[in-house]
Amino acid sequence: MENQTLMQYFEWYLPNDGQHWNRLAEDAPNLASKGIRKVWMPPAFKATSSNDVGYGVYDLFDLGEFDQKGTIRTKYGFKEDYLKAIQTLKANGIEPMADVVLNHKAAADCKERFTVVEVDPNDRTKVLSEPFEIKGWTKFTFPGRNKAYNDFKWHWYHFTGTDYDAKNNKSGIYLIQGDNKGWADDELVDNENGNYDYLMYADIDFKHPEVIQNLYDWAHWFIETTGVQGFRLDAVKHIDSFFMKNFIRDITEKYGDDFYVFGEFWNGDETANNDYLESIDYRFDLVDVKLHQNFFDASKSGADFDLRTIFDHTLAKNHPESAVTFVDNHDTQRGQALESTVEEWFKPAAYALMLLREAGLPCVFYGDYYGISGEFAQESFQDVLDKLLDIRLNLAYGEQTDYFDDANCIGWTRQGKDDGQPIAVVVSNDQASSKRMLVGPEWASKEFSDYLGKISQIVTIDEEGWGEFPVEEKSVSVWSVK
Repeated sequence: MENQTLMQYFEWYLPNDGQHWNRLAEDAPNLASKGIRKVWMPPAFKATSSNDVGYGVYDLFDLGEFDQKGTIRTKYGFKEDYLKAIQTLKANGIEPMADVVLNHKAAADCKERFTVVEVDPNDRTKVLSEPFEIKGWTKFTFPGRNKAYNDFKWHWYHFTGTDYDAKNNKSGIYLIQGDNKGWADDELVDNENGNYDYLMYADIDFKHPEVIQNLYDWAHWFIETTGVQGFRLDAVKHIDSFFMKNFIRDITEKYGDDFYVFGEFWNGDETANNDYLESIDYRFDLVDVKLHQNFFDASKSGADFDLRTIFDHTLAKNHPESAVTFVDNHDTQRGQALESTVEEWFKPAAYALMLLREAGLPCVFYGDYYGISGEFAQESFQDVLDKLLDIRLNLAYGEQTDYFDDANCIGWTRQGKDDGQPIAVVVSNDQASSKRMLVGPEWASKEFSDYLGKISQIVTIDEEGWGEFPVEEKSVSVWSVK
């Protein structure tokens, strides 16, 4: 079976030119040739403005079609551009995946009066006030869409909390009061800040039957309108896991197990990830936050980091069948909320550790592939990524043997397809070094060269099938038959 590779086709600072869907459609044949078989597209829904990256979602039923929030198009283009990009990806053998933002709604159309209590931002289970009335931005009527596709209107009682009291011009975290109100049960959301149900804007109440019905109505409309073949779920640690488990169960029952779903559960704790996967019955995969954190720590610590521990406590190690691995993304890039950008010197090694191993579905970040411009600029790693993607597509198969026996130099081999050839990968975070590894006696006397071109010398395999594979200082090399 061919290796699968996912690409996150956006970064935070893309230009607000409405051309991104068109760029993606044009790029589809190139992506397919690199072995990209799934593309995670940015949020396609009308948000707070045309410059919104997409996470300040206003209207899930507006894909860049209606004049709302001062714009018809989204940051990425018009609805027809989005649909064309999806069709073009599919025509090139790539599964289009939608970034689905269900946790909150932003930029309401009207204010409403309702009763709240203020809670401690650092412990949302701690109430700071008696109940009192506020004016909150919670009424969504979508006048620009004028009931097209769906006539549901959102009111204060469809939300659990909000962050602004217009009556007193005061920001805070306000827990909405009323029948069957309150944050999600503690065991159904992340326990950071006591109970991390509330993240931002108007926080959706997944216990409300009208909310549940509307989200199901939307999901069926959206999938059938667009033809997307998967979801990336935003901010799932803030969303009632009981709802999310059932929601994805019902979607995959209707659209098939091939409808691929993974969630952003932003928590590097091993136990929390194990518990969450169990709570959702493993119905969707999770991004491997701990692996990213290990990459980041390794890049910051240099030779002080023990490379033998690079996979410790990760999903790639504990639940490889449920892990979406990544080096960086739109939240970890410089200047963003979860900034933890892997240092440039270590990125090629991090991508090799992700792309050339058995565990997980690896995700290549647009910003790493194409570079990032502006204040938080980053170079492009397209040259080395193209080589690693080619190795992943054609060579990185078969039995994997690890040589994780040195804190500063690790390696592994893959035996290749039945009719293929092996590879030997070596990573150093300190001085130039080498790793003696077995590729098999059938390769005796064969010459291996560094596919990445970092080292010009040749390695000749001995009669027992072993080779001494070198690597430069703070570098990575991938050796295969010359």
